[in-house]
Amino acid sequence: MTAPPDLQTFEAVVIGAGPAGLTAATYLARFRRRVLVLDGGPSRAAWIPESHNTPGFPQGVRGADLLSRLRTQAQEFGAIIQAGRVEALEAIPTGFRLEAGGGRIEAATVLLATGVVDRLPGIPGLEAAIRSSLVRMCPICDAYEAIDSRIAILGDGPLAEREARFLRTYSQDVTVLQFGEATEESSPAVVSIGADDLKFDDQTIVLRRAGDVMARFDHLYLALGCAIQSDLAVSMGARQDETGSLLVDGHQMSSVEGLYAAGDVVRGLNQISVAAGEAAIAAAAMHNRLRGF
Repeated sequence: MTAPPDLQTFEAVVIGAGPAGLTAATYLARFRRRVLVLDGGPSRAAWIPESHNTPGFPQGVRGADLLSRLRTQAQEFGAIIQAGRVEALEAIPTGFRLEAGGGRIEAATVLLATGVVDRLPGIPGLEAAIRSSLVRMCPICDAYEAIDSRIAILGDGPLAEREARFLRTYSQDVTVLQFGEATEESSPAVVSIGADDLKFDDQTIVLRRAGDVMARFDHLYLALGCAIQSDLAVSMGARQDETGSLLVDGHQMSSVEGLYAAGDVVRGLNQISVAAGEAAIAAAAMHNRLRGF
């Protein structure tokens, strides 16, 4: 039976073109597998102004530059990368069928590397402030560069408090902010602010009230949480933990046979090095599955 003309077939499909997805694609291509990467849009890593904890880059590397290198590396060994957001994923006898960009794709194995989407406040100029590192989203990644700085954390509830405790090992000048009135769960030290009280001015973050400057900060960390992009796997019955992260075994396979996951969609550490390591484990397992082992 001849396949429909709009049907593409691969041994492996990687959903997501961030550090996890592109690393997995390199491994799979070097295993001589027919692998397709579906790029559903900009990776969260593209926000990074300069990473100094990514292995092998002692002088730091921009997120966009790292993604470009990873993409070039995957393509060098034959991985196919195409734009397309996956609208549907289902199991079939030979593996999986995907619908993306108006076309259909079938693959024996699938890796979900869709990551997370940050919940961002509606502050004018926020995107530019993130790109200039005024606003930050990962204290594990870059708190070292904020040593002894004036730090504000904008959050809501326990997450902001946990980040404050972590950041106080780098600076004693840490203030927790939250929009709206304090709740019973809020610490007395939390400062309640209005939606228009924060401004970016002359490479600092300014807290103003009634036109008066109340405080200035060198960095604003966001602790508003993330939306985990696991819907495709969950729609197939994949199990999650209490945070919504996908549960995987020691080979990065989800509770759905043949469906693997790596990177931020799996656990909350959200580190490039972790994503790359998980991707290598998943790619090796996918290769072995295709070999019949």
